[in-house]
Amino acid sequence: MNAAARLAPRALYEEVAERLRQRIYARELAPGDWIDELKIAEELGISRTPLREALKVLAAEGLVTMKVRRGAYVTETSAKDLADVYHLLELLETDAAAMVAQHASDADLQALAALHADLEAAAGDSARFFDLNEAFHLRVLALADNKWRLQMVQDLRKVMKLHRQHSLQKAGRLQASLAEHAALMAALAARDGDRAASCMRQHFRSGLEAAS
Repeated sequence: MNAAARLAPRALYEEVAERLRQRIYARELAPGDWIDELKIAEELGISRTPLREALKVLAAEGLVTMKVRRGAYVTETSAKDLADVYHLLELLETDAAAMVAQHASDADLQALAALHADLEAAAGDSARFFDLNEAFHLRVLALADNKWRLQMVQDLRKVMKLHRQHSLQKAGRLQASLAEHAALMAALAARDGDRAASCMRQHFRSGLEAAS
């Protein structure tokens, strides 16, 4: 079976976009790197057409920058870019936390608590911790039940992932993040929307400090 066949049944360009996205997150393709279309197309056993469609997707997400007559490059983000992303995430997710505290069912909060327990158990595995951390935040957003906010956050988090190694590897950040999540869970369990919002706000401000 050739590589193109293995990529089915998902649309080919979508699968190619996901593979490149993961390479970027893993820094196999680092910020500023030129993306060699010919080489990647050969590696995947595909034509350059689906690859170019995939690059358009990544460019729309902010992970790739298209330069006239020079091709595609992995996006380099400035300190201001990162601060802007965190600022928007803080606004969107702080509001979501307040909504969840006020309106989520007991069963929903129990499921969120179980996910938080999984997160605590993953403290020794930074890659798994990051994935579960993102799942936790997306679950909060899903419970807040606003599909437009969820879509915006998902897009912003793709850019934030470019810095995930910096934030997680800072001494003490992983444990601090867990403590911030625990405080949030306590506020949610108490149905205290203002406190839940405050916990989420502090979580993002601490995260930005660690990622900077």
